[in-house]
Formats: sequence, structure tokens, C-alpha cells
Amino acid sequence: MDVFACAGCGTELTAPVSRVALPVHTHHGGWEELHPPLMEPATYAVDPRPTGPPWRLWEEAGEEAAARQGVYAPVYSVSFGARNRIVIAPGDSRSMALIPEKCEGYCRGVDGRNGPNLACEGCGRAVATRMDDCGMWQTVWLEPDAVVRHPSGLPAGPPPDWDELERPEHRVPPVEPDGSWSRRWEAALGVALAHLVAATEDRPVILPAGPVTELLGHAVGRYLPAGPDARTVGLAGPGIRTPHPRPDVLLVPRHPLTGTPWRPPGDDGVLVPLDSGVWAYLAHQGETSPMPATGVLPDGVLRDDYPLPPRPWCPLTPHHRAFEYTLVGLPAIRTPRLRRYHDAHRS
Repeated sequence: MDVFACAGCGTELTAPVSRVALPVHTHHGGWEELHPPLMEPATYAVDPRPTGPPWRLWEEAGEEAAARQGVYAPVYSVSFGARNRIVIAPGDSRSMALIPEKCEGYCRGVDGRNGPNLACEGCGRAVATRMDDCGMWQTVWLEPDAVVRHPSGLPAGPPPDWDELERPEHRVPPVEPDGSWSRRWEAALGVALAHLVAATEDRPVILPAGPVTELLGHAVGRYLPAGPDARTVGLAGPGIRTPHPRPDVLLVPRHPLTGTPWRPPGDDGVLVPLDSGVWAYLAHQGETSPMPATGVLPDGVLRDDYPLPPRPWCPLTPHHRAFEYTLVGLPAIRTPRLRRYHDAHRS
């Protein structure tokens, strides 16, 4: 396990934490909602893309400068903040104090709009940004140039590997206890759809029967056309057999530690990565479907599960900002066909 300390005075700023993959829903929450912490306790992740202020309008930055920041199609603004910022759960922060004049937010918390708002209590250096406003997952972002990483001296548990995906607790249900769709699923679907659009170059797709079609079919139908010359899509990953013949595109999980997409041995075909918890639910769904059943029970059959479990009233819809954020970060978006697609779907 690691501890992050102030690069200026050496004060320890975190509890011991172990690295995991950056969650795909990191920057995508539900509007006007309060969210729980993004990270599990005693974990941290690193975001390789530039994040946070300063921001520059696309027209001001220009296409070449935006591409160097990992943005390959027009957006409203481009981040010129630091790469490789480290995110932890707020409960794992230590010896940091808020900087009052940098605690602005939209309505219910702070959003980090003015840069780092946490200072090291040892030397007063700005070292991190607390974010917890509505629509944001609760996080503390450590600035990479303001902190140093040291071994904590405490042994870490075994690092998460592919076998984690077969554990029931790794599966993320698509429906929240209140009957709404999971915010993590909405973001994960937006990210996966962007990769699917890029992989198929905006061509029709045929999804596999079962939970993939039940849960993702509506969204795929909205973001991709129908018609001939469709690409086939299949679900593949550790613990399940890869479909044969191999579909044109495989939906595969991201590694829970590295975030790298799973790939069948010796396979160099097209992959679309999924949030590992979402993939695990699709691959090992169990007996209960989140989709409302059609029809009625036969005469004489009584139910004993009243009240009925809550179910969403509308189909699963992707988080559009997650979709767009991911799509503009894929170099393939610069091809003429996909650029036309982006311009037509740009919000």
C-alpha cells in the first residue's frame, strides 16, 4: 500500500491506499443529485487525461492544441489542467484544510472550479481539490506535482484480477433501490456506446439475445442506425466461452486493477471495453431480470412478494456527456464518417 505526502514538507496527506483502475463513471454523475464517494475506502486511481482548470474554449485553443490534450473533435471547452491527477475517497485524506476563498460551487458543495482548494496543514501549500457538489461523485484529487508517493510499510491484499469478476459482490445491479437506473450503468453505457460507434464506424449492429439486448438494445437503437451490412456483437471475457464463430465486435470487461480490456488469447479483433462491474452483471446475471415482465400470471396463481420490487419506468438511457467525452477522446473520431456522426449528435 502507498501513502501520498506533501512534496514541500513531507506531511502525510492520505491513509494507506492501494491502486485500482479509474472508474469509467468518474466524471459523469446525475444532474442535481448528491452522490456517494467515487472510490472505495483505501483505494486510489490515476486519471491520464488532463482534468480541471484552466479551461480554454475550443475555438481559442485550436484543433492541434486540443489534440495534444487528447480531444480530437469540437467541444465547448478543453481542459489544460494536469495529467495523472490522483483520486481518493474523501475519508482517506489526512492533514489537509480547505482554502475558503476557493470553495465555490454550484449549489450544494464545492466543484473545484478555481483549482486546488485543499492546503497541506504542514506548510500551507495547495495540494488537492475536494469536489462534492451536486451531480459529482465525492472525491479528493491530489495534484501530481504537489505530492509524492511512498510505500506505507503495510502489506496490501492480493491485487484484484480477472477472477474478481466472477464474485457475486463484483456485479453492479442496473437498478437502484428506489427503482431508478444506476448512475454507474448510465455512464458505463455512454462510454461503451462511444467505443461501439467508433469500432463500427456508425454502422448497424446485431446484439446477442439475452440481457445484452434487453438492457442495451434501446440505447444502441438510438445511437446507431438500422439496416443492412450490420456488424455482429458478442459478449466475451474471463469465465465464459467466446462465441463461435467470433462476432465482429466483442464486449469485454476492463481489468479491475489496470483498466486494460480483456482479450481472448491469440485474438486481434475489435473489442469494446465495459465497466467490469457492469460486464459481470451481464455475464453472470442470475435469475432476476431488471426489465418489467409482460403478460399476467395464470388464473389461480398468487404472488407472495408484495409489494413488488421497484422497476424503472423507462428504458436504460446512456449518460450523454459520458458518451461525448469518450467519443471526442478517440482518435478515430477524426475520420470523415465519424466526424459527420459527431457533428450530427453533438449536444
